[in-house]
Amino acid sequence: MLTVDEAVARLLSRVEPRAGIERRGPAEAFNRVLAEALVAPVAVPPADNSAMDGYAYRRADAAAAGFVLPVSQRIPAGAAPAPLAPGSAARIFTGAEIPPGADTVAMQEDCVVAGEGAHATVTLPAGVPPGDNIRRRGEDIALGETVLAMGTRLRPQEMGLLASLGIGEVSLYRPLRVAVFSTGDELVEPGGVLGPGQIFNSNRATLAGLLAAWGMTMVDLGMVRDRPELIADRLREAATGADLIVTSGGVSVGEEDHVKAVVSRLGSLDFWKIAIKPGKPLAFGEVLGVPFVGLPGNPASVFVTALVLLRPLLFRLQGCTGASPVPVAVPALFSRRAGNRQEYLRARLAGEGIEIFPNQGSGVLSSACWGDGLAVQPPGQAVQPGDKLDFYHFRSLL
Repeated sequence: MLTVDEAVARLLSRVEPRAGIERRGPAEAFNRVLAEALVAPVAVPPADNSAMDGYAYRRADAAAAGFVLPVSQRIPAGAAPAPLAPGSAARIFTGAEIPPGADTVAMQEDCVVAGEGAHATVTLPAGVPPGDNIRRRGEDIALGETVLAMGTRLRPQEMGLLASLGIGEVSLYRPLRVAVFSTGDELVEPGGVLGPGQIFNSNRATLAGLLAAWGMTMVDLGMVRDRPELIADRLREAATGADLIVTSGGVSVGEEDHVKAVVSRLGSLDFWKIAIKPGKPLAFGEVLGVPFVGLPGNPASVFVTALVLLRPLLFRLQGCTGASPVPVAVPALFSRRAGNRQEYLRARLAGEGIEIFPNQGSGVLSSACWGDGLAVQPPGQAVQPGDKLDFYHFRSLL
């Protein structure tokens, strides 16, 4: 069996980004992936400005005058200041541009104002060092600096950063189109009536949620019965306009598992047994030139293998770089015997460690709802309380 790392490496080695490119504004860029590196067209902030409401002055003038200066102008944010009159202070507000000639800002609560209008004076604190309370031009971002790399997946903070640079439109990879369908005579869509030996199809909804969280578009092709000719028709339909085809079920070694043979007939197929639990079989290939992934059928197996194996493949196809989640090492609050596959245990943080759901079966999807992440138990390694395991929070995977 392949290790998980070997399987991911194989998947990533066989695909390149497939999504097209389009231009969109910062407010439309959530969960989208940059198709270009972004170089700052302006400095942020664009000029020295005040970090406080207070008074701007030249420190040497204030010291020479005993720190009592006349107030020569008022500078609100958004106004262009006049040069500071020698030997004076300017009333200034947060974000307002520092007037030429000033080198320090004192906070208003540390100052005492006397008089009004043209006769106003301000007593400044003596202990303010030169340059205090001034945000320098370009201290956040310098003009010409590369601020976001090509392949960056945009979160709200990156969207705001784009807007702060005055960028009206940016090149983004089009959301990946992923054609999805499930196979199996035992499946019934939610809202239907179960017959003997049947179950409701949960995998379609699970994959729909994951793809939405990853900023991708699901082409929903529903369910297909275990008939080779029906599976072939649905695969041909899926290959029209999709960037990737994903199926659940029908990729094991049973007599009714027809997906592998049909994919081989329409394109090419590799069938891998992976040392992962839940899940083990994974089919990878292409159908009429479109990459194909066949996931196992059990609900928890679909959820885990989609997070661990499908996610990195999708992100590569989407053009996303540097998106590998980083685990944290957390002490186990449980004991567990060793297995021969790498196990992704549905777990949750509890106090100073992690606990796991009692039933880790491949059909127990409720374990993922109870938990808030996956704890990794390496093959051949028993777990005792206090042993540290890698823990991936669901937030980092979504």
